[in-house]
Amino acid sequence: MTFKRWILLPVFLVPLMAVLSQCLSTSKANDPRGENYAGAKTCVNCHSDINNSYIHTAHYLASSAATDKTVHGSFLDGANKVYYNDHSDVFMRKVDSGMYQISYINGNKTDSARMDIVTGGIKGETYLYWKENELFELPVSFDNTKNRWIVSPGYDTTIASYDRMVNLRCMECHTSYAKTEPGKVPSFSGETVGFDKSSVILGVDCERCHGPGKQHADFHTENPSVKQARYIIGISKLTRAQRTDLCGTCHSGTQTVNSKSIFDFKPGDKLADFKNRAPEAGPVDLAHIDVHGDQYDMLKTSKCYISSNMDCSSCHKPHQNQRNNLSVFAKQCFSCHTAANHNNCKMADVLDAAVLKAKCVDCHMPALPSKAIINEQQSVLIRTHHIAVYPKETDKILAFLKRDK
Repeated sequence: MTFKRWILLPVFLVPLMAVLSQCLSTSKANDPRGENYAGAKTCVNCHSDINNSYIHTAHYLASSAATDKTVHGSFLDGANKVYYNDHSDVFMRKVDSGMYQISYINGNKTDSARMDIVTGGIKGETYLYWKENELFELPVSFDNTKNRWIVSPGYDTTIASYDRMVNLRCMECHTSYAKTEPGKVPSFSGETVGFDKSSVILGVDCERCHGPGKQHADFHTENPSVKQARYIIGISKLTRAQRTDLCGTCHSGTQTVNSKSIFDFKPGDKLADFKNRAPEAGPVDLAHIDVHGDQYDMLKTSKCYISSNMDCSSCHKPHQNQRNNLSVFAKQCFSCHTAANHNNCKMADVLDAAVLKAKCVDCHMPALPSKAIINEQQSVLIRTHHIAVYPKETDKILAFLKRDK
């Protein structure tokens, strides 16, 4: 190689190295929340047992990509239609490009959109679709309890609408992160909110509750012999108020005024610095609290909460699927309510221990109708978190026992 070629070599190598370094840096995707975040896949490397349990929880299933595994409704002819009215039907169709909801009026196709995101997955599923950089809710949902397609809760049954926009508040509780940007779909309602698709982190992941974990992951990767967790927020180390506020970021209802995005909330922050009850919502009392979403205020108005040091984690284990296992929650009740503490259930002398364990939660935390979620003209029943004596529920149990004799 001549001297002249040696001189020119850096001219070609420097740009090449720059291109290669860019490729290498993007091959390991950075977390869209910032350089302090490691991402859930990194957490799984060391916490696979917790992850294997957590993936079955409602938090993990808060949102997911629409796939054959996450969409549970049938696409078979005869089971894939929702009747809206005498003139309008919506059909669910599956083709190579995805799963679609297609509206027909008087037999003529009017609207169609692909199911891109699934929200929920326990009691039911609601589907979202992308239009440009904006998200909209689809007119048909799936009721897991009845195993059938239904008109999406709250929708007008006179017409299948595809224009219910998904806002930041929805994303703050159903995803771990979504970066906002100006919406690109023309609208008569003024400025709309869009999302950077590449920034959306579906579901509620580890760092949503434990805070940024990159420093923690880097330290323990380099120091595997250190077993005590470093540089991560342990929920048990937070104060009672901090733990309750953390859950309250999503479980404090929708009748709030947000001063900051909940995506910016870190464990240990004060909830009141981010959101407060809207003035038009009225005072915090049972007459103004809906059973949907506002477990935070319901629990805090309970005598059990006021008279003890309990918080959400006293009963709930966030990494475990505890659905329908009422005996687990009843066990927590019995840890405080005992004869020795002189606050035992007044029905203890009437009911045997097995019935108490089976009915404890149903009696003192019954499923009540939500004003916010209406399914086919009927309020959806959601378990209240205002722990109290509900005479009507007690009467039901007593009536059941009388019939059983």
